[in-house]
Amino acid sequence: MRLLLISDTHVPKRARDLPAVVWDEVARADVVIHAGDWVEPALLDVLEERSARLVGCWGNNDGAELRRRLPERADVTLGGVRFTVVHETGASGGRDARMAKLYPDTDVLVFGHSHIPWDTTAATGLRLLNPGSPTDRRRQPYCTYMTTTIADGALGDVELHNVEQRG
Repeated sequence: MRLLLISDTHVPKRARDLPAVVWDEVARADVVIHAGDWVEPALLDVLEERSARLVGCWGNNDGAELRRRLPERADVTLGGVRFTVVHETGASGGRDARMAKLYPDTDVLVFGHSHIPWDTTAATGLRLLNPGSPTDRRRQPYCTYMTTTIADGALGDVELHNVEQRG
């Protein structure tokens, strides 16, 4: 099973659309996970149409319509791996331990908000993944997203991809 992890797309405020490379990944993915800050419902509509399966939550920049259609916390088991998807996790200091305590029955926590890629494993075994943003790099050198796979009930290698900016 192939997964695409994205967050903080901020369409149409930070970009008119997702980069073409991300749409290519959507087409290849068995599951697309979006960790909030969509900004407008139109992107949710298109991702629902174009994704084989979409799992997402709302973020702090998402209004009433997105909050009505998406949960604040999405829990899903994919190929035997338990995922939780949230937008915010608080400060980076102590994050692994805090999240492991908050989500004891989760194998992988996908989150966003900071636009800063994050890939760590807590002492409990909880994997924490933030794909960054494919459209708004903020203080990062690149816009980013992640891909991974699930096979035999285990998460495969997680790859962080840089989005080359055109212009």
